[in-house]
Amino acid sequence: MDFIAAPARAQDQSGGLMAARKRKMSRRIFAPPAASALARLAALTLLSGCATLEQQGVRPPPPSPPIAAPKAIVDTPQQAERKKLIALYGGEYQWPKAQTYLNQVLIRLAKASDTPTQPYRVTILNSAVVNAFALPSGDLFVTRGLLALANDTSEVAAVMAHEIAHVTARHALLRAEKEKTEAVIAQAARVIESRQKGDEVQATAARTIASYSRLQEFEADRIGITVIARAGYDPFGASRFLSSLARSSQMRAELIGQKDSGAPDILATHPSTPERIAASLQVARQFGAPGIGGVARQPYLNAIDGMIFGDDPVDGAIRGRKFIHPRLGFSFEAPEGYMLENSAQAVLGVADGGAEALRFDSVRAPPGKTLKDYLTSGWIDGLVASSIHESDVNGLPAVFADARAGEWNFRVAVIAFNGDLYRLIFAIKAMTPEASRRFDEAIASFRPMTEEEKRLAQPLRLRLAMAGPGDTAATLAAKMVLTDRPIEQFELLNGLDSDQVKPGEDYKIVAY
Repeated sequence: MDFIAAPARAQDQSGGLMAARKRKMSRRIFAPPAASALARLAALTLLSGCATLEQQGVRPPPPSPPIAAPKAIVDTPQQAERKKLIALYGGEYQWPKAQTYLNQVLIRLAKASDTPTQPYRVTILNSAVVNAFALPSGDLFVTRGLLALANDTSEVAAVMAHEIAHVTARHALLRAEKEKTEAVIAQAARVIESRQKGDEVQATAARTIASYSRLQEFEADRIGITVIARAGYDPFGASRFLSSLARSSQMRAELIGQKDSGAPDILATHPSTPERIAASLQVARQFGAPGIGGVARQPYLNAIDGMIFGDDPVDGAIRGRKFIHPRLGFSFEAPEGYMLENSAQAVLGVADGGAEALRFDSVRAPPGKTLKDYLTSGWIDGLVASSIHESDVNGLPAVFADARAGEWNFRVAVIAFNGDLYRLIFAIKAMTPEASRRFDEAIASFRPMTEEEKRLAQPLRLRLAMAGPGDTAATLAAKMVLTDRPIEQFELLNGLDSDQVKPGEDYKIVAY
């Protein structure tokens, strides 16, 4: 439900509060597409250029000996695409232990692939999103979030081999060629027959391409499992990782009150996770029974021990319902029942299964404008003029208003702090007195950070905890700083279906 898109019409050129945040790509290799409760406001970028002016009426100097013009360093399309992807996911994450270990795994996988002479490179991205993807050049990318979810070397090898399969099977190039062909056919249909017919052809093409991509995913899974088996890794690592991915998706849906129907989306570019798990198990069984091949669990855990978990506090940190930004020096707390997500350019929150939501972002304060001038400058549609009033939030100048668009009601606040304007927008269908009170309390929570919040803003990290005699999932989960369903999160983080803790083994926990 894109209900923020109706009243919010962003015309600010600032880049927003999370300008340096990781971006979510439209194409996810291992992560299934997830619907967002909020639509992103469009960010406009202004480009400026400079010109060289010739001096008039001045005698030109005598000619000088010709000097070779310096050669401009221009990125190849592949290099430019690589840089773009890294920027969209928050930059490279520097963790030498993991980087070295992944390189060793990649060398082993490349040798076992169908194109052992193809050069490959793996980059860790500074993102909590569980994702991995590849470029036709052989560049592989994995996020911190994916490394945190994987539990042994065979699982992360399965992900990397899946990406290698996309490269060797030329999936990206084949998909691009098919998209171009379908676009030409749709355009021709518009010209020859009618626009309606062209739209029908385009819709059919979209379903065809989606189906095509789903087949590519199955093929990449099959090739990837074959490669890890050849390389000596456990071929069942792929199905284990996909199972953890499914559990992660289900837990997130439950935390925000959404129930996953399990029905596959015909337009999704990926098969549903249960389909992939079943297919992966079938391929793995061709190599033998479970237990064959190496898993190398402890070396992998050692490689990721100490990595940042979740959001990088440099770009703001979510702690339960609280959002803290140590660099910008503020915090605010969402109403009870909200799950927050630090997205590309804003903090987004949903509650009650998407029946209500919030968006929080910032813009540079425009010079010479009052807060009321800014609020009424056209970036929000449907403002109720009689509701606009000025006040303060914890001593900070602020302006408030209500807005309406279709069946949705909005509470809007703009707060001035350290030269920026912070915008809070709440959306709900029925703005009851109780909902209005909750939203106003959340707005009133915006304030400069306290010393205690500065401590909370330290990065959360993956740590290893060795299970002792008598330890259970509950006792180890008690060592974590996560407050939402800690036992379930501990079991998910460690791929445990039930209390299978073994004394003497290391387990991942989340701590400072």
